[in-house]
Amino acid sequence: MNAPIRVAVTGAAGNIGYSLLWRLASGDCFGADQPVILQLLEITPAMDRLKGVIMELVDSAFPLVHDIIGSDDANVAFKDCDAIFLVGSRPRTADMSRGDLVRANGPIFTGQGNAIAAVAKKTVKVITVGNPCNTNALIAMANAKGVPARQFTAMTRLDQNRAHGQLSDKAGVPVAQVDNVVIWGNHGPTMYPDVSWATVKGEAVRGNFDEAWLNGEFQDTVADRGKAIIVARGASSAASAASSAVDHMRDWWQGSNGRIVSMAVPSEGWYGVPKGLVFSFPCRCEGGDYEVITDLQLDAAAKAKVQENIDALLAEKEAVADLL
Repeated sequence: MNAPIRVAVTGAAGNIGYSLLWRLASGDCFGADQPVILQLLEITPAMDRLKGVIMELVDSAFPLVHDIIGSDDANVAFKDCDAIFLVGSRPRTADMSRGDLVRANGPIFTGQGNAIAAVAKKTVKVITVGNPCNTNALIAMANAKGVPARQFTAMTRLDQNRAHGQLSDKAGVPVAQVDNVVIWGNHGPTMYPDVSWATVKGEAVRGNFDEAWLNGEFQDTVADRGKAIIVARGASSAASAASSAVDHMRDWWQGSNGRIVSMAVPSEGWYGVPKGLVFSFPCRCEGGDYEVITDLQLDAAAKAKVQENIDALLAEKEAVADLL
């Protein structure tokens, strides 16, 4: 049995956090032989609710859980952490624009970036789940002085999983037979699910699926899936978001076995994306690290979509320029 690792989750008593914690405790993310110490952060008014969550985790008697710490202080929750899930963020209300949401969440991720720099391991792996996750990751990264930028990522795996699910459903095959959809850009309305390298049962998607469906209903369904789930069940897609966060961190931690996985990471100028912008790229993971696949040839439609996402993320960055 390995030594325990410390894993922090913010917004741990929220819907996504609640769905996430049991997956982390069971070994689904870090491995069946990897003990964990869970360090859970909540806002002060939610501490009673967090206490209840911790009680349930204790009652579940997970052999891999060596300790559980609950706090409303990021400096306690992030202390010596090996991995951090930044889940908690202010939700968007009906009267808020996306720009308003970016500004509202900025101070939260400024403080959390400062705390990561102060107390977490410099090798910590950070995934930002709370929306707008690309720009929230950018803010946390900018304020975590001394922690390498590439340790900060944002989640577009939910978009990739949704795309795989749509192709699986359309083809009538198990989703395990779908591979390599690439998500470019922002986890937002401009996100682009690119099937240029995708396969179903080992065969290329291009040429085997109706192009009108791929360029229309498929893209629209992936982009609007979150709204559709809210309409259908009267609540947001917490369980699928939590599951996708586990997928993202598991592959980063344990490797993606050669598969292409979509991760929003700080750009080094790949595909014309300005350096430092947190942008979703095709990646492969191995040895606890990720590598952006940099030699894919984009067609004109994909290049236009990449530029649309660059423009959207630059606008978000400008809205929080004073926090960077």
